[in-house]
Amino acid sequence: MSASSPKTRRPTIYDVAKLAGVSPSLVSLVLQAPARVSDKRREAVQAAISELGYRPSRAATTLASNRTKSIGLVIDDYRNLWFVDLLRGMESVLSDLGYHVMLADSRPGEHRIKEATDGLLAMHIDALVIAAEPSEPMLARTWVPTVVAGWRMGVPNGADLITNDDDGGGGLAASHLLELGHTRIGHLSGSDGASTHRRAGFRRQIQAAGVELLIAESKGTSEEDGYAAASWLLDHYPDATAIFAANDTMAVGAFAVLKARGLRVPNDISVIGYDNSRWQSRGTWTSLPSTTEATLSGLMLRTGCSPGSKTPLSSPSAP
Repeated sequence: MSASSPKTRRPTIYDVAKLAGVSPSLVSLVLQAPARVSDKRREAVQAAISELGYRPSRAATTLASNRTKSIGLVIDDYRNLWFVDLLRGMESVLSDLGYHVMLADSRPGEHRIKEATDGLLAMHIDALVIAAEPSEPMLARTWVPTVVAGWRMGVPNGADLITNDDDGGGGLAASHLLELGHTRIGHLSGSDGASTHRRAGFRRQIQAAGVELLIAESKGTSEEDGYAAASWLLDHYPDATAIFAANDTMAVGAFAVLKARGLRVPNDISVIGYDNSRWQSRGTWTSLPSTTEATLSGLMLRTGCSPGSKTPLSSPSAP
């Protein structure tokens, strides 16, 4: 068969062993624990793998190690920039450890979230990250290490909870705008979760300064919600000189409104988002850490990727 001819079958571990001149068990050892193999033999095996285009069977690896090297992630809104950064951060760190992330978008609703979680668990994931509101059935003890990312109404028994100090972050946003001299300050408010904590901290600091807070309520925190809330705010309070959005995704929607009305940021109006996403450089933003690093720390702790206690954690990150 010429080098350009298509392959008629998938190469096996036995093909690799034959080409490298070693035993199949040594090939397996190179794949599982390369540091335990001499440089000469390891390089021979790796060269054979590269030449043949061999890919280890994940099913066989799972049977041998009783691990799938898969981490499940449940989210409820693809449009939220925080989820994008969370996924990117998880993949960048976990891939170096040989893990891959399996994503399930539940969309809001108890049935959807349970369905998404059950689907991941059926794939025998090694651990689970929940970045959505857990449903009642999920609040029972989970049988895989579980991390809940962000403020939630409920947390499964035995799970780790990793959050930002959203109340404190809201207070920091208010202090920054007050220090800039703003007295006509609007807030694009979400309806639940972390946004309620951010609003509480923001409101407390604004009211302590004796300044009226201009609130535009919203049922969600999407870009469309931010657009609608900012439009309402400016229609009712055209003299507003600053806006604090519940998250960066809402802030993106607000930017579209401001641009359409000929308002420049930050020359004419200041805008603060939340989550430190890739959009934060577009305006006057609070640069707050996401929970990605903390989530990964808790996740690696519980899955045995790094040594540590198995005691459930509850850790708010300071903004």
